[in-house]
Amino acid sequence: MRAVGYQTPLPIDNPASLQDIDLPKPVPSGRDLLVEIRAVSVNPVDTKVRRSAAPDAGQWRVLGWDAAGIVVGTGPEVTDFAIGDEVFYAGALDRPGTDAEFHLVDERIVGRKPRSLNWAEAAALPLTAITAWEMLFDRLDIRRSVPGVKPAVLIIGGAGGVSSIAIQLARVLTDVTVIATASRPETRDWVTSLGAHYVVDHSRPLAAQVAALPTGAPGFVFSTTQTDRHMPEIVELIAPQGHFGLIDDPAALDALPLKKKSLSLHWELMFTRPLFGTADMGRQGEILNEVSRLVDDGRIRTTLGRNLGLITAANLRQAHALIESGQAKGKIVLEGFPG
Repeated sequence: MRAVGYQTPLPIDNPASLQDIDLPKPVPSGRDLLVEIRAVSVNPVDTKVRRSAAPDAGQWRVLGWDAAGIVVGTGPEVTDFAIGDEVFYAGALDRPGTDAEFHLVDERIVGRKPRSLNWAEAAALPLTAITAWEMLFDRLDIRRSVPGVKPAVLIIGGAGGVSSIAIQLARVLTDVTVIATASRPETRDWVTSLGAHYVVDHSRPLAAQVAALPTGAPGFVFSTTQTDRHMPEIVELIAPQGHFGLIDDPAALDALPLKKKSLSLHWELMFTRPLFGTADMGRQGEILNEVSRLVDDGRIRTTLGRNLGLITAANLRQAHALIESGQAKGKIVLEGFPG
């Protein structure tokens, strides 16, 4: 089968950083679905793994943790899906990725593709939707109250893939006021179109801007990027007894400043449930089905930003370069394999 992979971690401007390759078609076992991939999207995790994780000598590492496709085979223990089902999912960090014609995935972390979306639009959603949902409702739990504080959440990095779905989920599933950050006219317009009540500029100090809003100090802060840079401002602007969550990987994180305000710290990794086979691993499939229903009911929309065309090494290198530039808006998607 056709796939895209690498053998050595390299800068993305090196043609060997991602290469077109041929691999054996995988065979499903246990609760695996064999999915014929129709579209994939690219996330920051793809670039992080490509830069740092070397496969075993002589082996290929295939990236990709977002896909939409059709079930073409099932393991003997599969109960919830059948051949021909259209699905979308984010996969698992410790298994081969979705940048291949065929892919194996545990049925418990798979959702039914929204009927109203095409392949590319659907592939934009899984990883970011699960991440946003788990942070908002499992980690931060933004529907709980912070004493004496109006319900509000600040989402830092508002135009990114996770934030783009988090803004929508917060709006349609809660009464919480959503404050998002954006620094360029096009990203300000983007987060506003997604439903943000207020937009502040993360290229300038955040605390003074948030203090000027009628919301008062937010009880929740969700940081998706550059947390180490924004940390002093976050501690200053968040309400006492508030809740702070992050998903990026700062080189260092000093939690001691959180103590004075009795702030709670929450870290979210979408891969935790499948990586450890947790008892509630199937919740990810349930989340995707709920997201699918919200899409088909017209309550949220895809966060697809750019479709770069066919799933090839050249196009994936372009996608990685866009993500590494920090200028991406929404999700970057690739669709189909060369004929």
